[in-house]
Amino acid sequence: MIREKTFYKGFMILTLSLALQNLLTYSVNLADNLMLGAYSETALSGSALCNQIHFLLQMLVVGAGEGAVVLGSQYWGKKDLQPIPHIIGAAIRFGGAMAAVMFLVVLLFPAQVLGLLTNDQAVIAEGVKYLQIICFTYVIFTVTNILTASLRSIGIVKIGYMISFSTLCINICLNYCLIYGHFGFPRLGIRGAAVATLISRCVELGIVVWYLKYREHLLNLSFKKLLHIDTSYIRDYKKVSLPVLFNQAQWGVAQMVQTGILGHMGAAAIAANSIATIVFQILSVVAYGAASASGITVGRTIGEGNSHKLRELVHTLQVLFLAIGVASGALIFLARTPILSLYNISAEAHNLAMQFMLILAITTVGTSYQMACDNGIIRGGGDTKFSMKLNAVSMWCIVVPLSAIAAFALHWPPVAVFFLLKWDQLYKAIPVIIRLRSWKWVKKVTRPDAPPAPVQAT
Repeated sequence: MIREKTFYKGFMILTLSLALQNLLTYSVNLADNLMLGAYSETALSGSALCNQIHFLLQMLVVGAGEGAVVLGSQYWGKKDLQPIPHIIGAAIRFGGAMAAVMFLVVLLFPAQVLGLLTNDQAVIAEGVKYLQIICFTYVIFTVTNILTASLRSIGIVKIGYMISFSTLCINICLNYCLIYGHFGFPRLGIRGAAVATLISRCVELGIVVWYLKYREHLLNLSFKKLLHIDTSYIRDYKKVSLPVLFNQAQWGVAQMVQTGILGHMGAAAIAANSIATIVFQILSVVAYGAASASGITVGRTIGEGNSHKLRELVHTLQVLFLAIGVASGALIFLARTPILSLYNISAEAHNLAMQFMLILAITTVGTSYQMACDNGIIRGGGDTKFSMKLNAVSMWCIVVPLSAIAAFALHWPPVAVFFLLKWDQLYKAIPVIIRLRSWKWVKKVTRPDAPPAPVQAT
């Protein structure tokens, strides 16, 4: 274990900063969730399905951003910042293209897309109202989040929670006005929640552009720098980022498939899954913050070339991940009843949500450990392919087939199906431990230093 108090102080500040950003980001969804849940269970279910589509986009954005973080943190460790703007420009190109494709598909075929997730026509009708507005946030959300993720690679994290806090405040105020029609505003219901989110996303982008122009002085990013990049860095970026992108894409699709499985088990299951998922996201932010912080810390350590420190670091991080997991699971268990008292939902949806959150309280311990080791230590160490392979086998060969069989062939109850959808968070710890102990995940992804120029004879 690392004994220096400065390490724990620095790591926890970085972890809590990233956790706060995640907390504020998920609180935007929770605000929509709570306010629409009080308005109508059908509206809640419709927005929940739309949020699954947004979750797919979010996974793609994370993949595009993480490629920049892995490369950027190792260059930061080498104290070489010159390549980072080129890497960020490559990430924005990839992320922006994917967001534009999703925007067009959702804008042109909203009912057909939602029909893949449920057969409840009332829920689809409400979801279409939300989706036709919220899709205009996709490109804005992508650019904002790739920029803030890239800044994380050089230790700048404050801008992330500044943006998320502004979004939360704006979203709650506008939700109150536009969903229910207060203060003379029209009563728009689910459309009001979508309009509120669109406005808050525009404000987010405005804040990050202002920050880059007036407050960020390490990279001195500008529109011109991001537009005119050295295209040779696109090859470096693709090598690191494509496995992450593929992994995040399959994870996002898998979550939509899981929602579709529960979505065909009734509106109560959809609402319960939406509530349980949001609560899990809110109460497990420290675990995800620790994963992101460890990726930056490990990447910087490898960039510095400090192999002795790396072994101590990895052992210490694993202990921290387990402790965070136990605390997060206990918090989810204790928070179930008070949180559900805030919702106006049916007794069936309430009971299912209680059961779903009990399962999440258990699996969160595994999530906190194996996810942080995988997406934090291993990915930060430069091995971006392991997670892709592990999740491909786990999700498509085990989780989705068994869950679909249980739901549609064996007709098991929703709680049993939900467990089968989440139990991979426990068993994936085994291959993750094996990979960690092999030390084959340590890879330098930066370019070698250029040799010194020869001295000219005079």
